[in-house]
Amino acid sequence: DCVCQTSVTAGTIFQDNRTPLQLWFGAMWWVTTQKNGASALGLQRVLGLGRYETAWTWLHKLRRAMVRPGRDLLAGRVEVDESYLGLQEGVRGRQLGTKALIVVAAQEDGKGIGRIRLRQIRDASADSLHPFVQETIEAGSVVHTDGWMGYSGLAARGYLHEVTPLRGEKKMASELLPQVHRVMSLLKRWLLGTHQGAVSHKHLDYYLDEFTFRFNRRKSASRGKLFYRLAQQAVAVEPVP
Repeated sequence: DCVCQTSVTAGTIFQDNRTPLQLWFGAMWWVTTQKNGASALGLQRVLGLGRYETAWTWLHKLRRAMVRPGRDLLAGRVEVDESYLGLQEGVRGRQLGTKALIVVAAQEDGKGIGRIRLRQIRDASADSLHPFVQETIEAGSVVHTDGWMGYSGLAARGYLHEVTPLRGEKKMASELLPQVHRVMSLLKRWLLGTHQGAVSHKHLDYYLDEFTFRFNRRKSASRGKLFYRLAQQAVAVEPVP
């Protein structure tokens, strides 16, 4: 009645894109079936895209769809710690300098790792760490950290805060907080192996989203389920430029 024209792709990541959806689905299938992740160069080669920038843009659109709106919070017993990407000499302690500081939350699953959450943060202060914990971990859960003062006050926010001081311990940090250190080791290996470390701080959060999407579904017996999940979320997230 109002003579308004619309499209089934409006309000999705496919909005304002003239490329046939079949090619998009091919890209999504290839991305979700690559065990070690997908690079823009690989996507360009597989789909026969003319420009590298097109493949790079598509991957970033798909990475935004890898975060499900309203996803469940971590619960139970969760390890939380921070680590740096791109360590440089001359910067000590938790000073940021030009490095990227990543905070990791890893849900314990017996001796293994359950679901994870990752985020790039400005610094290791309580102003950065507390919001991450509250936005990723369910209140009432056990939050296991080291003795860094940035985690002080979590008990007052409704968490059971378990502290393992690293100073004076004979064991290494990777032994006292094994889950988060294992996740960071795998993340660094993935960024170096799949993307040759060519990831800027500006876009790092989207790569963290992709790593989280893959890690949390690593035990899936069907690659098709990953494609199906990505397709579901691609029409649930807002379009991005």
